[in-house]
Amino acid sequence: MRKFVILADSCCDLDKELREKYDVEYIMMHVSFNGKTIGADIDFNEVSYKDYYNVMREGNRIITAQITAIEYKAVFEKHLKQGHDVLYIGCSSALSGSIKASYVARDEVLKDFPDAKIICIDALNSCMGQGMLCMVASELRAQGKTIEETAEWVLENRKYVHQDATVEKLTWLKMAGRVSAASAFFGGIFNVKPIIISDAIGANVAVEKVKGRKVSFQRIAERFKERFVNYPHQRIYLLHGDCEDDANELAQIIKGVLPDECKDMPVNVMKLGPIIGASCGPGTLGLYYFGTEETHDSSKTN
Repeated sequence: MRKFVILADSCCDLDKELREKYDVEYIMMHVSFNGKTIGADIDFNEVSYKDYYNVMREGNRIITAQITAIEYKAVFEKHLKQGHDVLYIGCSSALSGSIKASYVARDEVLKDFPDAKIICIDALNSCMGQGMLCMVASELRAQGKTIEETAEWVLENRKYVHQDATVEKLTWLKMAGRVSAASAFFGGIFNVKPIIISDAIGANVAVEKVKGRKVSFQRIAERFKERFVNYPHQRIYLLHGDCEDDANELAQIIKGVLPDECKDMPVNVMKLGPIIGASCGPGTLGLYYFGTEETHDSSKTN
């Protein structure tokens, strides 16, 4: 059985420690601000984490760019030349066109490597939802599962990943074209906070609106309690856009509603990466975990 590598992209938000632990690599997307374009580095090596979010606090928009087929092709070829197959778990196609570019690159590369395998999967998730699928894929690989068996698990379980997120301000969602100017204006006046999920088709949609930051914490905890399942590969991650105190407060609330058999399970607080952070802005909080099947389909409700 040929060894296979697990690839993700900048949306997965797996920091260096987790990438090394699970032996997952990622392909960088790109971000542009203040007249320059840089790689969307999850570890914030070129621009510090705080400076990145301060760019937005100063009123600037950060524009994101997807991975090109040429970039995918270079990475795929590198691993195939080393004798490794490739499993790429990409950001939701409802949020980025990158996964479609990976299909193009896959088909081109396999013409020259007909005996190799490249499997590209739409995670239907982003951020740590995507990252958790990569982590479990790594665990399955370590257990001796084939690339096909691992890919099958991801495909069958991607709708059991949950995201419950909220933002401090609607400003950056408006800049990114995610909400209308009017919604952002009135939302700001009335202190409205959306509860944003990743739905069954991988779209980020606001399924609820509550009034007040603290109320949004309580609602996220209630949704978590309703949907959490003691899953075989369960883990809980809470990502924040440079608002660590708020993240720690929400983490304590989440710990308080864990079922008795899971009370010792950690709620891991981590930094929100550059791609999702560019759309949601500082003050964003996103909770990720495995739970009941996600059935909300925004394509059928709009």
